[in-house]
Amino acid sequence: MGNALAQKIFITLGFLFAYRVLAYIPTPGVDLDVIKHFFDNNANNGLGMMNMFSGNAISRLSIISLGIMPYITASIIMELLSATFPSLAQMKKERDGMQKYMQIIRYFTIFITVIQAIGVSMGLQNMTGPGGQSAIMIDPLLFTVVATFSMLTGTMLLMWIGEQITQKGIGNGISLIIFAGIVSGLPTAIGNTVRAINAGEMNFLTVLAMVAVIIATILAIIYVELGERRIPISYSRKTLLQNQTKRVMNYIPIKINLSGVIPPIFASALLMFPLTLLQASTNPILTKIADILTPGGLVFNIATFILVVFFSFFYASIAFNAKDIADNLKRQGGFIPGVRPGEQTKEFLNDVASKLTLWGAIYLGIVSTVPFALLSSMGASFYFGGVSVLIIVQVALDTMRKIEAQRTMAQYDTLGNVGL
Repeated sequence: MGNALAQKIFITLGFLFAYRVLAYIPTPGVDLDVIKHFFDNNANNGLGMMNMFSGNAISRLSIISLGIMPYITASIIMELLSATFPSLAQMKKERDGMQKYMQIIRYFTIFITVIQAIGVSMGLQNMTGPGGQSAIMIDPLLFTVVATFSMLTGTMLLMWIGEQITQKGIGNGISLIIFAGIVSGLPTAIGNTVRAINAGEMNFLTVLAMVAVIIATILAIIYVELGERRIPISYSRKTLLQNQTKRVMNYIPIKINLSGVIPPIFASALLMFPLTLLQASTNPILTKIADILTPGGLVFNIATFILVVFFSFFYASIAFNAKDIADNLKRQGGFIPGVRPGEQTKEFLNDVASKLTLWGAIYLGIVSTVPFALLSSMGASFYFGGVSVLIIVQVALDTMRKIEAQRTMAQYDTLGNVGL
């Protein structure tokens, strides 16, 4: 089992390496010097944040410039539809139905990717460098076709890599891709901060304040993510050795943040989708809307907070099924002390989960916006903001838990083999 764990880790690292290689494959027909100059001047707006989530693939106009966000957006749409239409919700519960469900998500991903790719390619046709040279080196219509197919291929490859990591590796593939993309940009962000200090553009005390905010954010995330409410469970079992009924106490752990890293990722994906189209437009009104939605601004932070809170409640309702837990307890002869089995147990669990989700949603909303607002006012990069730190810490904790679970299983298997 130890070898199996090592194999899964190497598979995960191998796929993440492939993801980073794809980030350096440019879309055919573009002048990369013009692209670099453009992104150097737009490092602190919506394009800069999209570039962060793509692992700097956008600034190189890689074939994976759109990143994994179209897939996440498609997943959001399907989750909302499944909550609205019972037939889709039932489809997810069946093995064959789940395959069809995932296939629909892939089709949605293709549709969203094509729309975004066309918008990006058309926006690039209006882009010029400092010397007036165009960002496009081939016929505009041909470039639109080539860029659309290139970006679609890149997004499909990323989607496949994420699914392979989830099935054959360690952790959630989609989350790890976003994690790797953010982490890959940290050395550059740290280097830029050091250069700003040396050049006198940033005060050393400001940097200390930034570090204090980041450390406080990390500690708060770890504290809340490891917190849980343990509901005691009592049930009877007949032991084979003593031949008598024995009272066994156990508990149901309910995390404060039931939805994990999904809400900030979903919120970012929904905000990035319109920003991609707006940034590609030259219309003055659309450009003004894009400026209003600039990351770090008041409107952006309010929208982020609302979306994070919404998705926290929405996803928690999917991730935590009180009815299934109550039914399983009843079948096993278990019950919560002072609560009747069945419907009352379900209502009790729902009440506890709702209260925890409220505080978990507020926590996620605050962490996703307040540190980012503070750091933006200090001139810090997106990479040190609340959402990026939240994703890094949560994905790291989740991956560590899964590795620990694999190690525990290996120990049990070893003990079982010794017993045999």
